Amino acid sequence: MKVFVTGASGFVGSAIAKELLGAGHQVIGLARSEKSANAISQIGAEVLKGDLEDLEILRQGAKNADGVIHAGFFHDFTQFAKAVEIDKNAINAMGEVLIGTNKPIVVTAGILGLPLINGNVTEGSKSTGIPRSSETMALVLSEKGVNASVVRLSPSVHDKGDKGFIPFIIEQASKNGVSAYPENGNNHWPAVHRLDAAKIFRLAIEKSAKGALYNAVSDTGVEIKNIAEVIGEKLKLPVVSLSADEIEKHFKWMSRFISIDSPASNLITQAQLSWKPTHIDLLEDMRENYFKQ
Repeated sequence: MKVFVTGASGFVGSAIAKELLGAGHQVIGLARSEKSANAISQIGAEVLKGDLEDLEILRQGAKNADGVIHAGFFHDFTQFAKAVEIDKNAINAMGEVLIGTNKPIVVTAGILGLPLINGNVTEGSKSTGIPRSSETMALVLSEKGVNASVVRLSPSVHDKGDKGFIPFIIEQASKNGVSAYPENGNNHWPAVHRLDAAKIFRLAIEKSAKGALYNAVSDTGVEIKNIAEVIGEKLKLPVVSLSADEIEKHFKWMSRFISIDSPASNLITQAQLSWKPTHIDLLEDMRENYFKQ
């Protein structure tokens, strides 16, 4: 299968591209810069130059492939509304050219903030489109007959080279001289190793089950306080609780996410994809790889 991958040079997208290539698929990777193009070429993938705002390029990539994995995202969380709009338009553009075909598209979404069912975010939990509309957009496409499915990423997709939420929390601890957590710190974040997540994307596009929702979860729920404790231990900083009034000052843009409780299950995903996580968990990965000079 020839798969068009947006975000193919990114932290998650590059792992997806390598996973696809390792399974014998061809990959066309979207590249917004020469640096991205070189990274994509070096792993043996074809390059399509453009970015997520080049809608004609996205249509071309989707049209010329046998399937699409949309792993790209505008990762400036200080401009989150803009990121959501870019994502929505990109999904629509690629979906348009897939109507009337059976080509699969796998869209990336998030688990954080989805409604809990019996205490967990399950594959049956449905997004309201807030804060991110990617899942709802994919399901609209599936209702139009597009072979669309969704992989929901944990808020922490971890591995060496992570530039996401956990490194930002570590950076804020270093800046502020304390490793902080919100209030009692017993809210949960799920986590998944990048390579385990990449395998889900590959299995999802091979399976191409219209309307399917998959939870990319290995750690079903790590307490935020435990994350703060590892950071305090490694940076030799005091570990402190913050009141609701203090959270925004310490966590900045991330304050809208840090207090969310989203324990999540992966049982349906494991069963439907014959998938099982095999890599180290978040706290172990942090201790081994997140504090090296």
